[in-house]
Amino acid sequence: MVKMSLDPVQVMSGQVSELKVSASSNGESRESWEEKEDFNQDNLGLTTKPKAPKPENAVTVAVSSRVLFRTEREQKVFEQKGVEEYLRYQIEHENEPFAPGPAFPFVKALEAVNTRLRELYPESEELFDIVLVTYNHAHVGVRLINTINHHNLFIERFCMTGGSSPIGYLKAWHTNLYLSADADKVREALAEGIAAATMFMSEKLTEVSESQLRVAFDGDAVLFSDESERIFKAHGLDKFFEHERENEDTLLDHGPLKGFLEALGKLQKKFYTKGHRLDCPIRTFLVTARSAASSGIRALKTLRAWGLEIDEALFLAGAPKGPMLEKIRPHIYFDDQMFHVEDAAEMGTIAAHVPYGIAQKHNIKK
Repeated sequence: MVKMSLDPVQVMSGQVSELKVSASSNGESRESWEEKEDFNQDNLGLTTKPKAPKPENAVTVAVSSRVLFRTEREQKVFEQKGVEEYLRYQIEHENEPFAPGPAFPFVKALEAVNTRLRELYPESEELFDIVLVTYNHAHVGVRLINTINHHNLFIERFCMTGGSSPIGYLKAWHTNLYLSADADKVREALAEGIAAATMFMSEKLTEVSESQLRVAFDGDAVLFSDESERIFKAHGLDKFFEHERENEDTLLDHGPLKGFLEALGKLQKKFYTKGHRLDCPIRTFLVTARSAASSGIRALKTLRAWGLEIDEALFLAGAPKGPMLEKIRPHIYFDDQMFHVEDAAEMGTIAAHVPYGIAQKHNIKK
């Protein structure tokens, strides 16, 4: 099985080739960008950056610095030598950019969607807004800003908490999704009603689209509540099927990521209105272990009643999800069960764990 870090500070053996990122202090080379002749705005062809949208109008995605970038070397300094040496190290290396982490392709895809939205709706603030969230001291901010500029990312909002919990700030930002390496903080965010997931790094990464954002979701305990999952865990598969048949006209309650799918759907409709349904730069997928005939109807009826469209729905009837996700090539896949996350990572998919529901107390495969 592919090696996957529960703490995304372990080194990835490969990079996503489509990203074409430069080597960095955490990659194969320790070359500083100051040594690169072409590192200036004129040579990079940068133009005036657009204005960031107001948080109340935007789809806000808060991303931890430890999943946006690779910080494994710095993390080791902190763990082995303490906070003062860690801060000193960061300042000494602030002109060396971090390499991309597991959330990097996802953030780049969000920015690609924003570019299309600005072309169609120049005055609209209904855009993705990315907030960089870090426990770091403000001294580390210089290196983070330098890294963001190096990779030509549009991230204007920072939240550097100096070791304090960021959850209160997430609520103030009207956060629609929080991605972090810290499972405890992800659980804290979920408890406060904020869609959140823990991201992981694997040694194998599949190339992903640079022009279309592709997001895949599990169903139970992700888009939907864990009601049906509880029936399965307590009474087995036959009772689960019976429960779903008897309740196929009863809507499932919402799960922790229903709101994020809803936000994606609102942006999709802006493209549909302009005649871009077939070439929409956002595509969503439902990838569930449910069986279509015996338990799929209730899921589809629930989505329809919510007014939400899923572009593609895959009912796998318990088959492994990894091979299907390898074909989908999503920028991120959300699942509540770690063995599905591991299966996805083994096939090169960037997967995120949603630690929600009854499955967190069981290890039984469904």
